[in-house]
Amino acid sequence: MDERFRALVEGLHPKFEQLVAMEPHAGVPPPTKMPVSGIYLFSDGDKPLYVGRSNRLRKRFFLHTREGSRHNQASFAFRLVAEALKLPPASYTKDGSRKVVASTEEFIREFAAAKKRIRAMNYRYVEETDQTRQALLEIYAAVVLQTPYNDFGTH
Repeated sequence: MDERFRALVEGLHPKFEQLVAMEPHAGVPPPTKMPVSGIYLFSDGDKPLYVGRSNRLRKRFFLHTREGSRHNQASFAFRLVAEALKLPPASYTKDGSRKVVASTEEFIREFAAAKKRIRAMNYRYVEETDQTRQALLEIYAAVVLQTPYNDFGTH
């Protein structure tokens, strides 16, 4: 393995351990004094569901959970709704776009419920400012925790 890559990867597990050992915030917003950049984890009780990364961790929490967030801002909620409504993968055609799917009454209702559900979930985070390590840590945590709502496929 290339030594530069090895150096990046070797520090992932200690950061992962910090993430899962953190006392979760549940049903309340994260503290105002928290790291700016890193990865975050949403869990339903003890069940890890979704890992993300951001250079604005606190703001990203609110994008996932606030009532006014749109489908392209609350990706976790979108995935919950897509599963609940058994939506086909979004397409790049005019009729199959996410924007069209997100405009239906059924989607709007379910999307609001999903964001409310996420607000009540456990929320943890760990600081990581290096962008490459942040991306690798997100993938590492999602793989190890087997989070069902992470998708690293191309769209």
